[in-house]
Amino acid sequence: MLYYAFGIQPVYPCERNGADNIVKGPAVFRISFINMNVFLMRSREMFRFPAILGRFVSLSQSRTAIQIPRSTNPCLLSCSWSGRTLQGSTFNSVRYFCQQETHTLNYNDQTESLSLQVPDLAAFKTDPRAAFSQELKECRSPSDVLDLVERCNVAHWCINSSLTRMWHTTKTISDEQRHWELRLMAEHPTFEKLCHSARINAPRMRSHNLAFTLRALVKLGVCQSSYVVQTILRVIQERLNEFENEKALSVLAACFAEMESSKNTDALKQGLKLILEERIPTIQSVMLLHTTMRLFGKDASAAVKQKLEKKALSMVDQFTLLNVQYMLDTLAVIRLHSKPLLDICSKKLAENVHSISFTRLMAMLKSCSDLQYRNLHLFTSISEYLASTLPMWNNKQVLLILLEFTRLRFRPVALMDAFAERIIQKPDSLTLRDLQGVLKSYSFLNHHLKDNQQAFLESVTHVLQSYLPKMSSTDLLKAVSCLCVFRHFPQAPLEKLLRKEVLDELLKEESPFYATGATAADAGSGRPVNPALLLTLKNLLGEGAVTDSVIEEGHYFIDCVVTLPPKTEEEQTVRIALLCVSPTSFCFGTSHPVGAAALNIRHLKLLGYEPVLVPMQELVSLTAEERTDLLKKLIFPEQEKFTCVQDCEVK
Repeated sequence: MLYYAFGIQPVYPCERNGADNIVKGPAVFRISFINMNVFLMRSREMFRFPAILGRFVSLSQSRTAIQIPRSTNPCLLSCSWSGRTLQGSTFNSVRYFCQQETHTLNYNDQTESLSLQVPDLAAFKTDPRAAFSQELKECRSPSDVLDLVERCNVAHWCINSSLTRMWHTTKTISDEQRHWELRLMAEHPTFEKLCHSARINAPRMRSHNLAFTLRALVKLGVCQSSYVVQTILRVIQERLNEFENEKALSVLAACFAEMESSKNTDALKQGLKLILEERIPTIQSVMLLHTTMRLFGKDASAAVKQKLEKKALSMVDQFTLLNVQYMLDTLAVIRLHSKPLLDICSKKLAENVHSISFTRLMAMLKSCSDLQYRNLHLFTSISEYLASTLPMWNNKQVLLILLEFTRLRFRPVALMDAFAERIIQKPDSLTLRDLQGVLKSYSFLNHHLKDNQQAFLESVTHVLQSYLPKMSSTDLLKAVSCLCVFRHFPQAPLEKLLRKEVLDELLKEESPFYATGATAADAGSGRPVNPALLLTLKNLLGEGAVTDSVIEEGHYFIDCVVTLPPKTEEEQTVRIALLCVSPTSFCFGTSHPVGAAALNIRHLKLLGYEPVLVPMQELVSLTAEERTDLLKKLIFPEQEKFTCVQDCEVK
């Protein structure tokens, strides 16, 4: 229960009239929150209180007279406009409760006051639009705007600005407060009048007013099948050719992203597409370009996308940092992989990465992932910036960035090293979800911390053991498998994982980590070895030294095995396993193996092989002589280094 004690006192001189004091003149009142009367206000009445005050200050001079009877009781006020009497006891101390202690408020304490003054209605007679606009800027909620509209009567020239201001007042408040404000707005009697006036006066509005009115109605949650929305859509259809203002076109195009499908909506959308397609070469506004691209969407024809790309490239000099961020998002929305445009955007973003918020950084990386676009300079700049400002970011933010980099197969060395030091110093700060993200990103990217590797593994193992009672069988299996990738086998997690009830639960859940008969050998046995690779190897090493399509231990498929005889009697035969891999087997921009490729390399080394990853995409694009040189570098790296040293000495 919330109790509010308040009183109303005049703050200006009064005129004596017989036995009573009649207060007239400018309606200025002071609301003092003191112990005068205690009112029990329900939650709905609390939200109504500002609206009541708004209506109170709008009363005429004759209705704002307060009659103060000549009485010894200072707490008796009779309000002539309501006929009600506010009674209470004399001023005394009041006990009220705060969060930690009980406080006593005395009459002599300084009270907080709020002065409200009725606006000068004469200003509306001289210049009504200017006065209305000035007061509209001071409104802080949709109900305030509706109260103002009620006082000034609904005119066609105030519809657009009123609805737009109502939407703007709800943009910066919390979701819960927005819910209540919109509920009060819908219950306000003037709102229905305002919508009715918008429907009646729609044919009289200018094109930009129609666009802004439609946007405000959609943003305020007005039913899109209502008469007012459908009428405005029909009027815009009839006058679509009159839309010359690029800002109005941009606002109109942006509305369709939040509108439901209907006959009028779909017809207007198609008509707007036809007009904008013709006007693409003449677009001058970057914002209109963004909204036009989003309006056409990913289903646009190749010819339209080419026009949009050409226009965007011609306007890159006008792009601000914010425009570049939105352009990257827009390209991802319409699935337009324009490398020249993406490179220009990435360069500007990398140069100004310190001015970009965390939310925008996440959106940028997600857009790059959707477009399958990678830029080494951009990713390195983000990694180094986050590493240098690591104290600014919490664990959740860092892990979200790391997981996005993992999807992009980029290893942010600086960020991962800095974050590992934090984990070593404060391992208990990791939640269970944080721990899962750390193990997934560090194991998949095959990141080795050199001197800090053992300390890092001990820290994450300590955290893992603390969460063992809370972990499900599947989560435990994932965590242990990630640690095994680092050749780290913690005893307690392994013992729990190998319990009969845990194994039965995993088999019952059909976990993807449980092999169901399909092996890597089965997947690779049907894949033919690249003939160009096989021919180059035989020409380089001889036919007897090369064996293709080898299956080791019934599980590991090897494209080619090269057997080199020992140079001396003490040395053993060298077996080199050549694995043909795609670019996704490496970290972006490096030859560092990740994921399954890194795991296969470890296992083949234990089986006595020297694994070599052959980038097939690069090999196929080379000539026969270039392929021979590439395979020499991969198979005999020490010999190539020795040759390079000799060449340097000769020079």
